[in-house]
This record gives sequence, structure tokens and C-alpha cells, in this order.
Amino acid sequence: MKLKAFLLLLFCCTIMPAQVSDKLELTDVFNLEYISNPKISPDGKKIVYVRHFSDIMTDKNLSNLWMVNVDGTNNRPLTSGNQNDVQPVWSHNGKMIVYKSNKDGKMQLYLHWIDTGEESKLTNSVTTPGSVGFSPDDNYLAFTMFIPSNKKQTAIKLPEKPKGAKWNAPPKYIDDLKYRADGTGYLKEGYSHIFTLPVTGGTPRQLTSGDLDYGTPVWDGSGSHLLFSANLHKDREYEPNNSEIYRISVASGIIDTLTTRKGPDRNPAVSPDGKTIAYLGNDERYMGYQVSRLYTMNSDGSSPRLISGDLDRDVRNIFWAGNGRSLYFQYDEKGDTKIGTIDLNGKVKTLVEGAGGLTLGRPYNAADFSVSENGTVAYTLGGTQHPADLAVLNGKKPLRLTHVNKDVFDYKKLAQVEEIWYKSSYDGKDIQGWIVTPPDFDPSKKYPMILEIHGGPFTSYGPVFSAEIQMYAAQGYVVLYTNPRGSTSYGEAFGNLIHHDYPNHDYDDLMSGVDEVIKKDISIRTTCLSPAEAVAACSRPGSLAIPTVLKLR
Repeated sequence: MKLKAFLLLLFCCTIMPAQVSDKLELTDVFNLEYISNPKISPDGKKIVYVRHFSDIMTDKNLSNLWMVNVDGTNNRPLTSGNQNDVQPVWSHNGKMIVYKSNKDGKMQLYLHWIDTGEESKLTNSVTTPGSVGFSPDDNYLAFTMFIPSNKKQTAIKLPEKPKGAKWNAPPKYIDDLKYRADGTGYLKEGYSHIFTLPVTGGTPRQLTSGDLDYGTPVWDGSGSHLLFSANLHKDREYEPNNSEIYRISVASGIIDTLTTRKGPDRNPAVSPDGKTIAYLGNDERYMGYQVSRLYTMNSDGSSPRLISGDLDRDVRNIFWAGNGRSLYFQYDEKGDTKIGTIDLNGKVKTLVEGAGGLTLGRPYNAADFSVSENGTVAYTLGGTQHPADLAVLNGKKPLRLTHVNKDVFDYKKLAQVEEIWYKSSYDGKDIQGWIVTPPDFDPSKKYPMILEIHGGPFTSYGPVFSAEIQMYAAQGYVVLYTNPRGSTSYGEAFGNLIHHDYPNHDYDDLMSGVDEVIKKDISIRTTCLSPAEAVAACSRPGSLAIPTVLKLR
């Protein structure tokens, strides 16, 4: 009898499911998804987008292409598999999509026919093609590819390694001013060049050459030339931001210079009638932060004109309206990413607020959108309670089309995010921040606090989802993140408050935020500790990593 009872107890313990937490856990990051690169068809009826996911078994970030009607119906995958399918681009006739994928091991270009679903692998190159665009007649593609250069020889001839010997790696010989990048390490030796390729496939044709880097090509209205941005000046290593917009003949390879002012000129966009080129840039004034502005010029480079002079915000991601009278663009305003239009007289109209959600880790401002010929806007919808989802603006009211994390958030409780404004103790400047409280927050209890500080320094946080901060809150921390002086989205003057003065009073902005949280009735107390005891330390790269650490309890 005792044996039967023991076996029954063992059976019950075996079949009882493990308790699932209703708060985010570390492994939940593998379950989170987000969308990017929403590309709306020319006729405004369908949207192709990239859906990102993770593989817990390989610890890799992966992505597939999906397509949906603008009313949200027929949401289905175009590609599938544990691979990276990215950067879809519609043909002008809406019959084809070109995209990049590493489904065969290397990132290559693929062509997908919408009507039949058939695909063709277009390239089999050693290096990865860059951003790609269709010619006006949809018969050709243009893109960049990195071409490795021969290794530079040192001034000292090294001896040959004996056969079978195992030596350490030889020394690197570097004579470039820019030879290393944060997050990348040592840069590969070589240059980015422009190529064209028929949509029927074949061998890419290289249009540019030499020890120079050429930017992403854009077809002009006739299809006979490509526009691109590059710094081809002899002093480019000493003046790296002095790029110009150039035009290259597809037939002859002859290059014409369209801009000449000192400062960066980039991101050319050709008007529907082909007569005008819009582009971004600024006059070089050697300031730490200079707002990116919108300009137009004639197709031959004449009559350059500043359009966004009255907008003290960075202009990004420009698209011409179908009538050629205005442009759609993206900008950050006090931590919020917006999409708007600007006419050729500089009048701005905001269409969308709350775009974003592309940075899954921390709450940086990042979004993407595209526009159809009839003015329908497809964009990434951000928010504090979800990563980027797909939304569309077809008229006056935005429509959310996806909820890619509904399977997780239906049973997980998230932290709540509250916007705050406060005065800096240094000079009374208005500073924006956000307080994040744990799920099931109880004001009668005491919580430790983490101060999260963005890098850059010329960037900004915003009211968007952050897995990192949500994880902190799920563990019982109150989190404060702010945009101290030097942050973008508040104008050029605010950004340049740290020009030749960094780090300094941005510290006061941060500590004033901590004081503001302490004033609020959320039951926390502060104790200054040594770095070894700290719960959190300031993380702004190269600046405030040591001076102050706090534990609040």
C-alpha cells in the first residue's frame, strides 16, 4: 500500500507543469520579435517587411520576409528558415522584389516574382552586396560591393617561415588614419565600389575603381546616370565629413561633381519628374553636433537651396511625394520619432508620432518607413510596451497591422514607463527623462534604482521598448533613463552645450534626475557606495564610468 502511494506521488510530481513566471525572464529575449524595413508597394496595396526572431539553440538573430495587405489581411511569410533575409526593395512596376539573404551561407542578392513566388539567385560574389535599387525601367540593379585590396608591405622585409613552423600572426602594417571602428575592430583593407547587374542575372559590372570609397548609388530619372555620395577629395583623411554628391554615366563611367560646399552632402533623392535632386547635409562649422538639413538642387547641380532652415531637428530618410511638391521625412522631437512632410517652402506637417522600436536592447530612437505613389505610409510603430510592429497611415488615422509579440505579452506583465521633466541643478535647463517601475509596483515597498545612461553622446533615448530595462524592472529595480545635455532631438544649441565641455555638466543633469526620482513618492532611499558595491554605474562611454555610483534602497 505504501509503495502504491509513493508511486502515485511520484507520478503526480512528474506530470505537474513547471510554474511559468508572469514577468520577463532572461531567456525571454529569445522569444521577442520585431519588424523592420517596411516597404510598401508602388500602388500602395501591399507591404513587404522583415520579421526578426532569435534561435535559442545557436544564439543567433535571424529574419524572414513577410507580406501583408495594407488593411492587415493576408499576412504571410514570403521566406522561411533559420537564415537572414533582409532589405527588400520593390521594382517600379510592383511585379518583383529584390532582397539579400544568407540562405546559402553567404549574403547574396535574390529576385522574387510576386505573381508566381519564384525566385532567382542573382549574385555569387565573394563579398556582400550593399543597398540595391532598380533602374527606372526595372531591367537593371545598382549597388555597392566591398573590393579587398592587396595587403600593404611593411618597410622591413620579414623572413620566410620555415616549412612546418608555427609562428604567431605577423605584425599589422597600417598607414590609414581610420583603421579601426567601435564594435568592428580592425577594418578590412579595401574599398566600396559601384556595380550594375541585369535583373536576369549574370556578372556584376564594376563602374568605379581606385583606392576610393563610393556610396550607395541612386538611379536618375532617365536611367542613364547614377547619383552617389562620396568623399573623393585629396584631403579626405583629414576632412572625412567633406563628402559631395556625384553623378556617374552608366555608359561611359564619367563622373560629374554636383555639390561643392564644405560639409557633408549625402542621401540624394530624385524627384518624380527627374528635374530636381533632394539631399541631406550641412555646412561644416566644426561643432560637435550639427543638425542634418534638407536641400534641393537642379539635376545638373545648379541652384542649391536650403529647405529645412526653420526646422531645428535632424532630417532623415527622405522620399519625394508623388506630385513632386513636397517630401516625406523622419525626425526626432524631444525623444519621440515622427514622420512628416515638408513642402519646398519649408512648411512642415507632422503625420505620425510614436514611430520606432528598432533597438531591442536599449530605448534609442530608431525607426523606418516607406511611402507609396498615392501617399500611403508604412512604418515601424514603437511604444514602451512592445518592440517595433508594423503600422500604416492611409488617410488620417494610423492602423496597427501586426502584434508579433502577442504570444509573449498576453501572459507577461511589463514595467510601466512614465515621462518626467525636471530642471538641471547646474543652469536650470529643462531635461527629459523616463521612470520605469517594476510590474506589480507597490509604492509602500522600497526598491533599488538603476540610472541608465545613453552613449553617443549625440543621440537620444525615447519612450520605446527596451528589453534591457524591462529585465531590470522585472528583477525589482526602478530604472531612470534620461536625455542630458548633448542629446539630440532638442535642437542644435542643446546638443552643443557639451561642445569642448564634455564630460562636465551633463553629470549635473543626470544627478538632478536622480534627485527628481527621490522626490517622488516611490519609497526609495539613497546610499553612496564604492564601485565594487554598486548596483549600477554610469555607462556613458569614456566619460562618467567612474565618478558616481548609487544604490537606492
